[in-house]
Parts: sequence; structure tokens; C-alpha cells
Amino acid sequence: MERRQRGVSAGLLLLLYQIYQVGFQNIPSVTLGVLVLNIFLFLSPLRPLSEVCLSVDEAVHRQNWQRLLLAPFHHADDWHLYYNMISMLWKGIMLEKKLKSIWFAYIIAVFSVLIGVVYIVLEFLLVIILDDPSYGMNCGVGFSGVLFALKVLNNHYNPGRVSIVFGLPISSRYACWVELVAIHLISPGTSFAGHLSGILVGLMYTMGPLKKIMRACAAGISFFTEPDRPRDYYSEYYGYYPDYQYRTPRNYFDYTGGLTEEEQLERAVLNSLNERGFGGGTHSNERRPYGFWFPPESSEENMRRQRLRRFDRL
Repeated sequence: MERRQRGVSAGLLLLLYQIYQVGFQNIPSVTLGVLVLNIFLFLSPLRPLSEVCLSVDEAVHRQNWQRLLLAPFHHADDWHLYYNMISMLWKGIMLEKKLKSIWFAYIIAVFSVLIGVVYIVLEFLLVIILDDPSYGMNCGVGFSGVLFALKVLNNHYNPGRVSIVFGLPISSRYACWVELVAIHLISPGTSFAGHLSGILVGLMYTMGPLKKIMRACAAGISFFTEPDRPRDYYSEYYGYYPDYQYRTPRNYFDYTGGLTEEEQLERAVLNSLNERGFGGGTHSNERRPYGFWFPPESSEENMRRQRLRRFDRL
């Protein structure tokens, strides 16, 4: 596999123009870093494509496992780079703001390697099932597998949306599957197994054990706390009160003072009477603390008189 074009070309120029139109200040840090890394490796590849592409033959038989790290960040030509990075730009803007930058970077790193592993497994199964060794020599590069996984995550965190796939409105739940088939039919040279690997890894994260495994692995690292918490009505306050979700729930006793429901109701009535001046005692201008206020102990006869006095004034 050889790179068809090198250097500055139409696809790269258009990509740079699109990034400029969006504005660097509007692109989250990790997303921008991924774009810069892919563009840099397109202009200055670490190795020729034939030495970074991923296949069963290279990774398993020749044990070139470093290709798991290199293959996702190299592209065959400028248009391959353009379409992948434009997709990364919009998916990254939506997901990184929701998942936060540290966890999003963690996801990109894990997905980049894991999708390569799943791709090798799928190609190896095709070699065995179809008895066709040519599948073991299929060598793939590009970030599209990771993008399919991110599309699954985006549809998971933004349900109920409609995606336009080749001009057709498709429910976001099925959009990635429609794109998988459509892209393969329109461009047979693309890696069906590579794209499918991305969808499977995305489903492993949203519906399988992958997210729990990642959380367990990151549990000892402080800045990985509270990953990809789905936003709800109160999510807009997370930026102002970042420790809100970590507070230990207070004991029920702290709220009730150890009173039963009947005692709470009785105390509330007494508080209301005293605040209105019906209690017969002196009313202090001192601001009372939040929570239950316990007035001075009074006899049952005084309590009965207070209640009767209240009804006499109604």
C-alpha cells in the first residue's frame, strides 16, 4: 500500500479551511489535538503506509503489534484524511463537551487500540470460516473505525435524533448501520471489517462491560473521576459546582432531628404559630437557622391553648 498523494493538496487545504471557519477557540482541546496529530502524520508520516497498515499477517504472524498504534493515525490520501477529520471535528465538539476532555482522550486512546484488536479478530475469523487467506493480508489504515465508535456514543448520549444519510432521514439508532452498508456499496475499497469493528467497540462501551472496565482501570487516578455522566436538567450547574456530585448523602437524621413524621408536623405547626406571634412568647428578631427550630418546651395545656387561640382568630 502506497500513499497516493503527499504534501499540501486540495483535501488538506479544504480541511484547514473548515477548521479555520469553525475557529480554533471553538474546538475542544483533545479534538483539536487529534486533528493536529493526524494532519502532522499525513504531512510527515513516521513510516510508509505499507509499514504502518494493520493486518492479520503483519500483526499476528509477524508480531508487528506497534501497528495497532500507528495505523489509526495514518491516511491513504488527502481526501481520506479530509472526510475522517471533518467527521472527527463535529463528533469531537459534541462528545468532548459532554464527556469532558480527560475522559474523552482516554476513550480515544482505548478505542484506537481496541478497534484494531477487534479488526484483527474479525479478519482472522473470515480467514478460518471462508478458508480464504487473502483476508489475512487485508491491510487497513485510517481513523474511520474510531469515528464509527464515536458515532455510536453520540447516538447513545443524544437519543431520538434523526441523521441524514446520503439524503435520507434515518433514526440515529440505526444510522451507523445504514452508513456501514452504504459506504461499502458506494466505495467497495473501504474496510468493511474496520468500520464494523468501530461499531462493535462502541456498543461494547454503551451496552457492554467496556465502560465499567475503563472506570475500574482509572479508579486510582484522581482526574478520571466521574466520567461521561449523561447530562440532565441540572447538568448546567456542574461547571459552577464541580464537587456537587461527589458529596456524600447526608443522614436522614440530619434533616429530621430524629423526629417521626407526626412529631415533624407538630413542630412545624408550632414554628408557624410562634413566627406569627400566636405563641404568647416574645418574638425575637434574630434570624433562625435553616431546618427545624425547637421552641422552648411547653406543657400540653399550653399547646392546647395555642391551638384554640389560633382558631379563635380565624
